[in-house]
Amino acid sequence: MASAFHFRAVNSEGKVRTGTLSGENDKEIARELRKQGLTPVYVGLEKKRGLEIKLPDFGGSRKKDVLFFTTELTTLLNSGIPVDRALQISTELTEKPQFRMVVLDVLRVLKGGRSLADAMATHPEYFGDLYVNMVRAGEASGSLGVVFERLSEFEKTRDELRSYIISSMVYPVLLSLVGVGSVFVLMNFVVPRFAQVFDQGNIPMPLPTKIMIEASKATQAYAPIVIGLLIAGLLALQAYIRTPDGRLWWDRARLKIPLLGDALRKAETARFARAMGTLISNSVPLVQSLGIAGAIMNNRIMSGALDAVSMGVKRGEGISAPLKRTGVFPPLAAHLLSVGEETGKLDLMFLRMADVYEADTRAAIRRFTSLFEPLIILVMGVIIGALVISLLLAISSINEVAV
Repeated sequence: MASAFHFRAVNSEGKVRTGTLSGENDKEIARELRKQGLTPVYVGLEKKRGLEIKLPDFGGSRKKDVLFFTTELTTLLNSGIPVDRALQISTELTEKPQFRMVVLDVLRVLKGGRSLADAMATHPEYFGDLYVNMVRAGEASGSLGVVFERLSEFEKTRDELRSYIISSMVYPVLLSLVGVGSVFVLMNFVVPRFAQVFDQGNIPMPLPTKIMIEASKATQAYAPIVIGLLIAGLLALQAYIRTPDGRLWWDRARLKIPLLGDALRKAETARFARAMGTLISNSVPLVQSLGIAGAIMNNRIMSGALDAVSMGVKRGEGISAPLKRTGVFPPLAAHLLSVGEETGKLDLMFLRMADVYEADTRAAIRRFTSLFEPLIILVMGVIIGALVISLLLAISSINEVAV
């Protein structure tokens, strides 16, 4: 059955066209647009003001702006549109005024005679070292369209993995907050009412009820102090983590967390491998690639280990042996890179390694949540169950006195 699809396309003169066409699917609409001499930028059932990609809204706003921009440039450059015209069209497709000003400034610098890579380097908050060096390699080889396509794939994959990790942790965190909140309400509002009944009626209390009431009194008396100390401790920890020594301590400690540390190590390995594969496949030198890949990693312990790997590469030892000696990357990583060095396909092996560890990261996160969630439910169940039993014993005691 034919459906009405909204489209956004660019004609041969670089002008944006929007409208609707009826067809069986989006691919059929895209083919029809190309027959009309138009380059499809967006085809979908929903009307959108610009190019959008359906991704969970967990990543940073700047990263999403760059992702959309990169995807747009990929489509435009692969359609044969010149770089300056493609940037001009991107400003029309970009919805956010702040990022539109960034693209316009890149276009201004480009028209001033500097390269696209140099123009993007003037905005490091949006275009990092990896991005700029990839664009520089694409300009040198005359394959900017291919480079932006690889950058788009890199940004999408990184965004999807980050979104998966964050979304997987939302439910356990909410479960913990609900459990703690339930206990807090019971101890501060429900239990004190029962305590008043016993105090007013001079009714003997069962031992579990006494313990519960004393715990409630302690919670009411010391909860503000404990909460204040926790907040102060968290603020002090945050301040310490912002220092170089504190960041190293924190990153080292995170890797040692049972189950979760393994997932973090694999996620960082996937990030490193994806960046290296993307850079090397575009002829960026190996030592320079290591420096760029290390800069985009979140864990300073693992990124710092790449300095030793870089020194090993400079000494002619290759990359697999120095990587294995660091002891911070999973053992399989060094073996995969050793095969890549032997076959002369190091770039493909890095990309393969990224696929492996992205899948392993998802599996590790699933293992963590599958154990953490039942554990939280069990602990909260025991605590709340004990409170309920104590309350029932109290009610039973009151009924016996009444009889």
